[in-house]
Amino acid sequence: MKTEAFNQQLGAGLYTLADIAFLLNLPKGKVRRWMKDFWDTKFGEAYQNKYSWGEGRDKATNFYMLIEFYVFYQLRELKVSTHRIIVAHQDMAEQMKTPYPFASSKLFTDGKNVLFTHHDGTIIEADKSRQAAFKEIIEDFCKKISFSDTTQMAENFYPLGTDKHIVVNPHHQFGQPVVSKTNILAETLYNLFKAGEDIEFLSRLYQLEESEVADAISLFNNKTAA
Repeated sequence: MKTEAFNQQLGAGLYTLADIAFLLNLPKGKVRRWMKDFWDTKFGEAYQNKYSWGEGRDKATNFYMLIEFYVFYQLRELKVSTHRIIVAHQDMAEQMKTPYPFASSKLFTDGKNVLFTHHDGTIIEADKSRQAAFKEIIEDFCKKISFSDTTQMAENFYPLGTDKHIVVNPHHQFGQPVVSKTNILAETLYNLFKAGEDIEFLSRLYQLEESEVADAISLFNNKTAA
């Protein structure tokens, strides 16, 4: 499968592996290992696609990879085996003609198998048998993702959940967390708060609701306390 590398397109977002680990609250070593063992080798070779660039601490990737990592982790949390996830990724990539199948709204899981919606609307078990599966499907891993109605691919990631005011969108601030419906970096608010400014002052300064400022601070407080 020949694809154009997303990391060479505008609006793809820019994330170091440390950024990915921070946003998903995952150990950096696990993120580096997953990138090396799966996307940079197994998937990269199969799809002729480059998923990351740079070396060591400078290794970086794009927004769709942030979503791929998130879904991979959620599937593992649901006790889906790594083997099943890999097989599903490979089969879905082939069927959907994309190297980022886990960033698609078509992905579902029943907790054991990995399923996706075929073009005819049938729920397909994502392995080589491709047999129709009629099971109750849960979508818990999509609680932090919104998808494009046009492409059915992920377009926003909400690190604190969709009920909070912080969003990651590759078209804003190179994909770093911002306050929803603004271009204000969450980290800017956090740094000012850490320097001694209070939430009420920051809300007036940036013309934000206090809850928006509080969410920005919460994002970083949660990570530093983890």
